[in-house]
Amino acid sequence: MRPDSAGPPIISRPGQEKGNHLKFPLQKRMYVIPAGCLAFILFFTVFGDKGLLRIFELKHDKDKIEARLAENKVENEKLKYEIVALKSDRRYLESIARKDFGLVRSNEVIYQFPTDKK
Repeated sequence: MRPDSAGPPIISRPGQEKGNHLKFPLQKRMYVIPAGCLAFILFFTVFGDKGLLRIFELKHDKDKIEARLAENKVENEKLKYEIVALKSDRRYLESIARKDFGLVRSNEVIYQFPTDKK
């Protein structure tokens, strides 16, 4: 017998070399650790305080506020026109008094007709 063949023979699998049994878990870790980091980053990118869902929600709120602002600007212009009309136009003032308060002039007669129910 030769001195280098002492002990039981070493059976090796095809593709497996001496010392390769420690490399496989290291290769696994090389994929698992970056994948875990990537999953962590993606989670906070979508669901975090400043994530995509929060940005979408804030954009939706901003659009609603801008629409309400446009409506308020239109209403504000109408009210400005009404203020000017109430200050300067006597006929408009009279029509508001007649319509809203039921006022009449001293020489006017009001006729009220019953509504027909059919």
